[in-house]
Amino acid sequence: MTTPQPFIIDAGEVEKRHAPATVRNRDAISDVLETVLPASGTVLEVASGTGEHVIHFAHRFPDIVWQPSDYSGAALPSIAAWMAEAGVTNVQPAVQLDASLPDWPVRQADAILCINMIHIAPWVATIGLMAGAGRLLPKGAPLYLYGPYLRDGVETAPSNLAFDQSLKERDPDWGLRDLSAVTALAAGQGLHLDRVIEMPANNLSVIFRKG
Repeated sequence: MTTPQPFIIDAGEVEKRHAPATVRNRDAISDVLETVLPASGTVLEVASGTGEHVIHFAHRFPDIVWQPSDYSGAALPSIAAWMAEAGVTNVQPAVQLDASLPDWPVRQADAILCINMIHIAPWVATIGLMAGAGRLLPKGAPLYLYGPYLRDGVETAPSNLAFDQSLKERDPDWGLRDLSAVTALAAGQGLHLDRVIEMPANNLSVIFRKG
């Protein structure tokens, strides 16, 4: 799987990295997660990137145990550095996880999050994400996705069209995904679409639940 790292900048330390978008969207995402996540349990974040989101969520939802992961081994030290700085006790050490593979290092989760991965990874990663969610999640548990999508009958914002083009120029296997295709893929793994929520900057929160 191609390693997605187009929006990460250095945060002033060797290990710790910073993605500016996390500061802009983390509160809006957290507000939605309040209506989605269980009160307690283990939540797996697929594609944790810098680690900033999971640290923010750990503060916001202290009764949940958070399991960060990322495809890139280079991301793990950044996640660990943010954890050490925050001093959080409800975040497990990050694990390397390739969503496209059938063997994940996590065997169970009460919810799964995946933020801004699907459009900066090959389609096979989305196939694997849905298969993994189908394996790990118990009945009724949520898979939460966040990011930009193409939707039938909904005009795509010019900024998203430009973003889609720039992604494809970086890697032809990247690009905004059609939400109907993602939904069909999820259905094949026993996940039904619960709801779609409009988010700032032409993004969506997409919530599936295990049937």
